[in-house]
Amino acid sequence: MTLDALNRLSEADATAAFEQCCGAARWVERMVIGRPFESLAEMIEISDTIWEECDVDDYLEAFTHHPRIGDVESLAKKYANTKAWASGEQKGVEGADAVIERLAAGNKSYEEKFGHLFIVCATGKSAAEMLALLEARMPNDPKTEVMVAAEEQNKITRIRLKKLLA
Repeated sequence: MTLDALNRLSEADATAAFEQCCGAARWVERMVIGRPFESLAEMIEISDTIWEECDVDDYLEAFTHHPRIGDVESLAKKYANTKAWASGEQKGVEGADAVIERLAAGNKSYEEKFGHLFIVCATGKSAAEMLALLEARMPNDPKTEVMVAAEEQNKITRIRLKKLLA
């Protein structure tokens, strides 16, 4: 979709488009109202400002719109290329499976501690990198962690806004 097309969408269609980028209703509503945008850069700048003005309830609402990273089957599919890179080296395959199992278990512990999904901008990250990030964030207190997750959500939103106009 072009920026011009996005600017011309009906309110309902623009709402649906922005909901693909972020699940926080307040953010979506303000993005729809914020049109027309002059450029992608301006749209992202406005998005950042709106996100900064959101509160914890908005962040938590956005988090609920993400799939759970901790499902072993979906993790195995997502990181299947790790097995291909191992080129049949059984030790490498077992290592990849072990990382996926640890990531799944870590996600469960994270959700139990913080009460929401583990949110991370996963683009370009391996399962091992995701695990390291999850483990590094586990010692956070809930207030700190929700803000870290909100920063990650904003990174995801920026990527999705760019994809929206791709």
